[in-house]
Amino acid sequence: MTFPLPLNDVLFATAKILFAVLGVGLSIAGFLGWVERKQSAVMQDRIGANRADIFGITILGLFHPIADAIKLLTKEDFVPKMARKPLHGLAPIISLGAGMFCLAALPYGGVVDFAGRAWDLTPIALPMGVPLVLAALAFGVHGIVMAGYASGSNYGLLGALRGAAQMIAYEVCLASALAGLLFIYGTLDFSEAVLWQVRHGVWGIFVQPLAFIIFLTAGTAVTKRIPFDLPEGESEIVGYHVEYSGMKFGMFMMTDFFESIVICGVITALFLGGWSIPGLDLPSMGLLGGVLMVGSFVAKIMLMLFLLMQVRWTLPRFRFDQVLDLGWKNLLPLALINFLVTVWVVYLWP
Repeated sequence: MTFPLPLNDVLFATAKILFAVLGVGLSIAGFLGWVERKQSAVMQDRIGANRADIFGITILGLFHPIADAIKLLTKEDFVPKMARKPLHGLAPIISLGAGMFCLAALPYGGVVDFAGRAWDLTPIALPMGVPLVLAALAFGVHGIVMAGYASGSNYGLLGALRGAAQMIAYEVCLASALAGLLFIYGTLDFSEAVLWQVRHGVWGIFVQPLAFIIFLTAGTAVTKRIPFDLPEGESEIVGYHVEYSGMKFGMFMMTDFFESIVICGVITALFLGGWSIPGLDLPSMGLLGGVLMVGSFVAKIMLMLFLLMQVRWTLPRFRFDQVLDLGWKNLLPLALINFLVTVWVVYLWP
């Protein structure tokens, strides 16, 4: 039996995808469960999670994500009597799967030379990577609507409708915010966008600061996190996953973390120079350069996640009419104006 691609390439591509989904996605998502508790505790002058232990060792509560995982895996999976069971089980898979795919399309590194050949560190390298990630991210709303509809609960359905309205509004803002920046880069490829920033010695955040603010705001809304958590709003209103328990609920919770990582990854690639480190020619450094590329990209993602956590524990929840007004009446017009100004400046630039 012959393979259309060399076996080494197939194994390397599989390893890259597993690293993106498991090494980056699941690891950071689990770590965020601890960060969310501890960072909020620091901001509110509390101790935070510190009880879960192994042989009496707590390590600042770092075992709490493990305890959460055990609880979710062993908790009863309750399905309401009036629920549509096939769709009820499929909804969290769709939402989480969309986030996982997006992680595999991010540019964790460029091309490095090692062992006599070139290795591309991007798991799924595509010339249309940016619109593909945005489309896959938007596809997750199908899981939200399906969850509310399949639960057989009017409260869950109302939460799903809030989620659909919010995500549609802010997905439009996401794409519009990137239009001007991608026009400057002249590409829809994540890797080429990073290389543009490397060649010109300037990050996208300095080229399009307004686009960065719009994208960060819209991205926070897409992840359904405070102050944009109207689809869920566990403390005050009933969300789309009200009829979910056990690991199915855990999958929806993980989806929010995955989407946060994806948004921060897109920001890193397009606005923060991606895997590049100023002053270092990483592609020429071989294996060490590849390690530094991945480390730089993941570190920038973590810094952006820290910023999102600061926002999450600082701002109060908006009303739903305020959420939609901010998207349709403020962010979208600003994004379109920014795009028009960018086009004219580039066109008229001598």
